[in-house]
Amino acid sequence: MSSTYGTLFKIATFGESHGAAIGVIIDGCPAGLDVDTAFIQSELDRRKPGQSRITTQRREKDEFQVLSGIFEGKTEGTPISLVIWNEDQRSKDYSHISQQFRPSHADYTYQEKYGVRDYRGGGRSSARETAARVAAGALAKLLLKQQGVSIQAYVSQVGKLKLETPYQQLELAKAEENAVRCPDPELAQQMFDYIDETRKQGDSIGGIVSCVITGAPAGWGEPVFDKLHAELGKAMLSINAVKGFEYGSGFAGVELHGSEHNDEFYIEPGDETGRVRTKTNHSGGIQGGISNGEDIYFRVAFKPVATIMQDQDSVDVNGDPVVVSGKGRHDPCVVPRAVPIVEAMAALVLADFYLRNKGARV
Repeated sequence: MSSTYGTLFKIATFGESHGAAIGVIIDGCPAGLDVDTAFIQSELDRRKPGQSRITTQRREKDEFQVLSGIFEGKTEGTPISLVIWNEDQRSKDYSHISQQFRPSHADYTYQEKYGVRDYRGGGRSSARETAARVAAGALAKLLLKQQGVSIQAYVSQVGKLKLETPYQQLELAKAEENAVRCPDPELAQQMFDYIDETRKQGDSIGGIVSCVITGAPAGWGEPVFDKLHAELGKAMLSINAVKGFEYGSGFAGVELHGSEHNDEFYIEPGDETGRVRTKTNHSGGIQGGISNGEDIYFRVAFKPVATIMQDQDSVDVNGDPVVVSGKGRHDPCVVPRAVPIVEAMAALVLADFYLRNKGARV
C-alpha cells in the first residue's frame, strides 16, 4: 500500500479510522525551523469532526502529540513523528457492512485487492486519515511562511450553488467566519441550509474547493514528469472523494483563442527588481510545469459522500444481492472540512519543490 508522499520533504501516514491512532512521520524537514504547535493544532481544529450540524457528529479532539524530531521548539533535521489518538470510535455502527459492499465506496475494491478489509468506518480508506496530512501540512506551511508563501482555500460551490465572484474581488479570510467556509456570507448561508436539508433527507451532496497560493517565486516545479501542476493534481486527487482537478483557466480555456488566452509579459513600471509579470493569469501561475511568480490558483471537485442514510441495493462478499442500510456518522457534504486538507496537500507539494529547487543550478 502506498502511504508515502514527497521526494525531499516526505511524509508517511499510518493508522485506521477506528484503530488506536492515526499519525504521520515527516522526513526531510530542515533543522532549525521554529515549530508553532498552537498553529498545528489550529489547523487540525479546522478539519476535525463535530464542528456543526452539517458535519459528522463523531467527537474527536484531534489533539496531536509529538513523538520525535522536535526539541526545544525547533526541528532537529531528524524524522518528525506526530500521533493523534482516536477517542470516539463506535465500531458497532459498521458491523452490518462487515459482509456487504456500500455502493460507490472503497469496500469492494479494498476487498478485491487485499483479500481483507477493516470495515470499521472504512479503515484506511476513511477520510480520518487526512488528519495526519493536515498535521504534516501545517509544518510545511510554517516552512513556506519563511519564504513568503501563503495558501488560502475556500468553498466555491455546493451542488448547483456557485460562487461566481473572482477570488481577487473576495476577502478570502471571511471563509473562516462561517461553517461552510465560503467567503460570501449570503451564499454561505444558502449553502448551509442546502447541506442541512440534504442531511435531513439522509442524502449527500458534492461541491468544489478553490485554492489560491500567493508569494511562490518563479522556478518551482520539476519538468518533465514532476511538473508543478501535475504534482498538485496528484496530491488533490489523492484526497478522499475528489473527482476532478483544474488549474488556471482549466476546461473553460478551450473556449478561448490563443490571442485571448496567452498571458502577455511586462515589467511593472518603477519596479527596481525588474520582475517579469503577466497582464492576465490564465496560466494559473504555472507555465511549462514551473511557477512563474503569479498567483497559483486551482479548483478541486468533490463527489457526494458515498455513505448515505438511505437503503441501497448492493451485493455481499458471496455475490448475493442485499440491501445496505445507512448507519454511522458521516458528512452530508465534505467540502467545508476539506478546505484545510486541500491547503495541507498544496503545502506539502510546494515545500517539496522549494527544497528540490535548491539543487536546480550552481
